[in-house]
Amino acid sequence: MIPAHLHLYCNGLVLLGVLGILWGAGSTQIRYSVPEELEKGSRVGNISKDLGMEPQELAKRGLRIVSRGRAQLFALNTRSGTLVTAGRIDREELCTGAVKCQLNLEILMEDKAKIYGVEVEVRDINDNAPSFRESELEIKMSEHAATGMRFPLPHAWDPDIGKNSLQSYELSRNTHFSLEVQNGADGNKYPELVLERALDREEKAAHQLVLTACDGGDPARSGTARVRVTVLDANDNAPAFARSEYRVNVPENVAVGTQLLLVNATDPDEGANAEVMYSFRYVDDKAKQLFQLDGNLGTISTIGELNHEEAGFYEMEVQATDNAGYSARAKVLITVLDVNDNAPEVVITSLTSSILENSPRGTLIALLNINDQDSGENGQVFCTIQENLPFKLDKSYGNYYSLVTDTVLDREEVPSYNITVAATDRGSPPLTTETHISLNIADANDNPPVFLRASYWAYIPENNPRGASIASVSAHDPDCDKNAQVTYSMAEDSHQGVPLSSYVSINSDTGVLYALHSFDYEQFRDLRLQVTARDNGDPPLSSNVSLILFVLDQNDNAPEILYPALPTDGSTGVELAPRSAEPGYLVTKVVAVDKDSGQNAWLSYRLLKASEPGLFSVGLHTGEVRTARALLDRDALKQSLVVAVQDHGQPPLSATVTLTVAIADSIPDVLADLSSLESPTNSETSGLTLYLVTAVAAVSCVFLAFVIVLLALRLRRWHSSRLLRAAGDGLAGVPVPQLVGVDGARAFLQTYSHQVSLTADSRTSQLIFPQPNYADTLLSQESCEKSEPLLLSGDPFIENILFCAWNKKKSPK
Repeated sequence: MIPAHLHLYCNGLVLLGVLGILWGAGSTQIRYSVPEELEKGSRVGNISKDLGMEPQELAKRGLRIVSRGRAQLFALNTRSGTLVTAGRIDREELCTGAVKCQLNLEILMEDKAKIYGVEVEVRDINDNAPSFRESELEIKMSEHAATGMRFPLPHAWDPDIGKNSLQSYELSRNTHFSLEVQNGADGNKYPELVLERALDREEKAAHQLVLTACDGGDPARSGTARVRVTVLDANDNAPAFARSEYRVNVPENVAVGTQLLLVNATDPDEGANAEVMYSFRYVDDKAKQLFQLDGNLGTISTIGELNHEEAGFYEMEVQATDNAGYSARAKVLITVLDVNDNAPEVVITSLTSSILENSPRGTLIALLNINDQDSGENGQVFCTIQENLPFKLDKSYGNYYSLVTDTVLDREEVPSYNITVAATDRGSPPLTTETHISLNIADANDNPPVFLRASYWAYIPENNPRGASIASVSAHDPDCDKNAQVTYSMAEDSHQGVPLSSYVSINSDTGVLYALHSFDYEQFRDLRLQVTARDNGDPPLSSNVSLILFVLDQNDNAPEILYPALPTDGSTGVELAPRSAEPGYLVTKVVAVDKDSGQNAWLSYRLLKASEPGLFSVGLHTGEVRTARALLDRDALKQSLVVAVQDHGQPPLSATVTLTVAIADSIPDVLADLSSLESPTNSETSGLTLYLVTAVAAVSCVFLAFVIVLLALRLRRWHSSRLLRAAGDGLAGVPVPQLVGVDGARAFLQTYSHQVSLTADSRTSQLIFPQPNYADTLLSQESCEKSEPLLLSGDPFIENILFCAWNKKKSPK
């Protein structure tokens, strides 16, 4: 019988278990004991009770047995909360030769990823009877064999252990032989046939014996072998081996056909009786497929590939037999040495393919089980991952490693990782296994939209069409999917009491701004908006940017003449110039403004028409009307000037004003000149009558034209005052002599007044021309002294002067 501890080396201990634990969790060991050969579904133990849970909690918490690919011997009954057998359990098959058969498995609780270690001891039952490898055996004995000679018999094999294993041998009754059992150093029992009485071939040439092997089970089991003893002629020396035991160590990667050792037995006989033949007396089936014994030479060589991981030790018996049938036996022990021929195995027990970028440090990514089938240093494994990654490997329960985050991740910096786990053993040379893990970083809404510019500004010409595109803003969100979908809106605000949403609208998807109505530069010149970009995350994030919309001026306003203005009493304004005026004498000044700005408001003045060309000139940029030469006696009393004011816009706009200038040194001179126009003789009456008729017709036409122009000017002034009030400039209320500025153009408004002195005798009345001064009116009742009205002609110029004299005469002293 082969010792139990040697069977352990031959067959190994089969351990079932696949590990699965939670990161940072400890281990719990549960132990059960069951007999072998139980039927499928037999109860092993109450798992739910031992784990402190109710049976219905097992399925909810994802309790399962972790398997690594081998046949599963046990199963969980989630209804009853018990561990049951999943199939037939044969102790001899699982733990051949082992004194104690212990099976290890791991149970994973998925919701906590916690591992529970379970040990199940399989108890032996007497399910195997002792058996002989050879049911029939022939032993040849010389008739001269001495009494007391011993002949080895085949020993039986019982895979059971303890009292269920082989206990005794019995030999059938006979008159020549007895049975003795030797206890070997390895604990096995070896039967021997002892010759008790001398043989006589002539009396009986063969003896039939039955050898019975019995175990100690209840009930006991037994096995038999037939032994045939053939009596030969005399050969009184048996072969003998040089050593009773041969040992050899051989690496597992030895080549097929390599000679391992030589056994040698000698026979002191001579001749044919000394010839020895070698054979395996005992060898198991696995060894028989790997080793070969040369019957003539006694050499043992390999005929198959050795594998330390399958079996690290082989035991066999070699027998040397001579021609007389005498034999000797020796034991051969072959130890297979391990070489580093197995790379580590990496099994991913638990894996997360995606985690949120804001996951805390230490978040579990994968649970790895590392195993190396080699032994010693060849089976010692350490794991690493590549450097500069925000992850680390932590040693956990048994051969488990936890891959966890070592810092907070940022998807916007690195959206995914390819992690290579390298498992390397400590053999020489070392072997490495690499496992690649792909990890995607899921996005969290941790970035607000960012505008491409710190602020925006845009320009739009006034009088733009409604719905015109004004500007475009754009914001980028480094997040992804709905967290990166940006919606644009305008902040609620108002301008001049009007909501901004009535001026401008924005496309919420594209960020393009549109004008809702036509802008007027004279109404406002810029519009300040605040645009908000908001993503669709939960919660949403937003950012703001300012946008200034500048309205560009267009030349849509003609110049407006502020002075001279048409009088409100229906009279025509008159400017006076003394006959003694030198060239360059300032007669009056035309003052005009333009509501536009920039080049559109640059004004230039020119003399468009004059009754006496060359007498007056107009300043191009000042609008000042000055004498161009000295006045002559032949120059007419009344001069009519048409001054045009034009801006520099494209196209240019203009306005005109008509000035009436009276030329005289004084008012009496003016009146005298007017009376001199009357004829003293009757011969000129007809000519005078014709002149008067013509004058009356002209006055009527001028009056009609004056009324029309006055109405037009009234309407224009009313319209201009509304525009000025809307723009807030307030030009209409500014007194004429003040310094007035409109849209960047400034003018000093001047009026000119002249004192008139009249007496009852119109020929002695005086017209005084002082230097020009600044006053609010060109002509007033207070400037006229009391006098009788002079009836001269129907000329409006004359009528203005007579009007002053008449008013003075009517007013009390």
